[in-house]
Amino acid sequence: MKTLLAHPVLRLMCLITFLSGCAVTDRVPERTASAEARWAVLTLENTTTTPMAGARAEAVARALLHTLGVKEVVRPPAPARDALFDPAPAADTDAAINWARSAGVRYLLTGTVDEWQYKVGVDGEPAVGLALHIIDVEDGSTLWTGVGARTGWGRDSLAAVAQTLIKSLLAPVVR
Repeated sequence: MKTLLAHPVLRLMCLITFLSGCAVTDRVPERTASAEARWAVLTLENTTTTPMAGARAEAVARALLHTLGVKEVVRPPAPARDALFDPAPAADTDAAINWARSAGVRYLLTGTVDEWQYKVGVDGEPAVGLALHIIDVEDGSTLWTGVGARTGWGRDSLAAVAQTLIKSLLAPVVR
């Protein structure tokens, strides 16, 4: 082992692995969606115990689409909300697609937040897990799906970890 770590390239690889935190992502390869088209982002379904995690993830995704070059991201009509609870899951995808068609939207970003918390422990590392789907409004099909989870270090913020994860999922598909 000592001789392996003596090699500078292997030492660098170990350091990069150590510093990168833990992340796992899977996505549909080689699919793209036009940045020139009109997009909308639905509030992501929140399956966590963290209030409003879906709305937080939606806000990050909407802002990141702009930074990735999407020209126009419109807001769908606000769902009926209870002041104490998250909005109901976006179970009526057909209604969202119909609204998107009438609003001239080409792509609808939706998904689920599965983890959005600071882990319990000495360092309280932030942890985010989510699944994203891009629906092609023209035919109602799912154009792309990506899923990922990421943790940060105790000094990282939950928002920064979420932003890094969402960007790593969306960047390859938005062109």
